[in-house]
Amino acid sequence: MIRAALMGFGLLVIGFLLAPMAVVLPLSVSAGSFLTYPLPGLSLRWYADFFTSEFWLPALWNSLVVGGASAAVATLLGTPAAFGLWRGGFPGRRIAMAVILAPAVVPAIVVAVALLLAFGPIGLAGSFAGLVIAHAMLGVPFVVITVLASLSRFDPALLRAASSCGAGPWLAFRRVTLPRIAPGVAAGAVFAFATSLDETVVVLFLAGPGQRTLPRQMFSGLNDQISLTIMAAATVMVVLSVLLLAAVAWLRRDR
Repeated sequence: MIRAALMGFGLLVIGFLLAPMAVVLPLSVSAGSFLTYPLPGLSLRWYADFFTSEFWLPALWNSLVVGGASAAVATLLGTPAAFGLWRGGFPGRRIAMAVILAPAVVPAIVVAVALLLAFGPIGLAGSFAGLVIAHAMLGVPFVVITVLASLSRFDPALLRAASSCGAGPWLAFRRVTLPRIAPGVAAGAVFAFATSLDETVVVLFLAGPGQRTLPRQMFSGLNDQISLTIMAAATVMVVLSVLLLAAVAWLRRDR
């Protein structure tokens, strides 16, 4: 009885979370021009407008480029940071952990203002480099968390065995540790990419006209002129999110 109640509650929560998508997806194929139900008909013209637009496609491309670059930087920084936190018993370890995870906890508006004040004087505001660095900073906590989860299942005796065989720290990490935690590293990279793909507030503060990402373009579209092309863009975001979730599920299964 309790199990059935929990399952029913879980289904209600899932339905609540999926309800916005149930509204967005049909509107993206509406033949009308307004956000209204019932649909006057079905049409793919909003997708045609999205994939032929000089505004939407560059925004999608910018999101993918910034997301991929920031995920790579976050992975390169977060993986050794997680390994150091796992191996090190140094004083202040908890403080270091709190500092690394702070971008995931501090409100986005606070992070955005701080980055604008820091990047402005050195010319990084309004540039792709500044946007990649900012998004990488937001993605590092997710990489650290997933890599630490993988390292919690790693046997440190393997490193001692590698050291006794003559392997140095870097060689032992590359040949012994990294292959075993690779699924966690990859999952962290996927989460970092998803964080960048979804970020809007930081982009509003840091990005210039040439760095419009898809979420920023959607935000601007809602402010300037409501078009159902936004629904097509939202559907593209949903599809990308589903692909990312499928990638994470596959990586977890592989572990």
